Amino acid sequence: MGDTKERILTTALELFAQKGYEAVSTGDIAEALGITKGALYRHYESKQAIFDAILARMAQRDGEQAQAHDLPEGTAETDKAAYEAATVSHIVSFSRDMFRYWTEDPFAAPFRRMLTLEQYATPEMGRLYQQYLAAGPMGYVADLFRGLGLTDPARRAAVFYGPMFLLYSVYDGAADKEAVTALLDETLENTAKNLLGEEK
Repeated sequence: MGDTKERILTTALELFAQKGYEAVSTGDIAEALGITKGALYRHYESKQAIFDAILARMAQRDGEQAQAHDLPEGTAETDKAAYEAATVSHIVSFSRDMFRYWTEDPFAAPFRRMLTLEQYATPEMGRLYQQYLAAGPMGYVADLFRGLGLTDPARRAAVFYGPMFLLYSVYDGAADKEAVTALLDETLENTAKNLLGEEK
């Protein structure tokens, strides 16, 4: 049963990434899986229930990514000590791995593409896009820089995260995806050095 539920999630997510959430029906998902709608409903009662399970998975994995890099999961207000304990090296490593996560991971990559496609369709999709890919990560970097005691953390976060945000789109259309990833790695290192150099 667990395998079927997982297949439903991954298949639905791929369809959402290709066609958009609103354009995909439960019938489309069942057909892609080679099962009946009745069989699908035994696992998820609606398309919304499938989407909610996808969101729950992404929220869980979001926290796991931060934990794996010794970075805080909470907010700067609730976990001030953890933000102050972060290092530039942790932030660069985390950002490098997050780029690979959002472009290569078989669950996160289609989730990103779905949000990119759907961000203007509904306020909820727009909010999720901002949370996961735009204002959310940039604000997180700003809080990390603030924890480091850097001046003007919001501007520094925009300078640091901006290239990463741009290169998501470049990656999607690139023939040589490894070259884009290598460019991201180099850009993160250089940007971090330049931002820290401003402190002198």
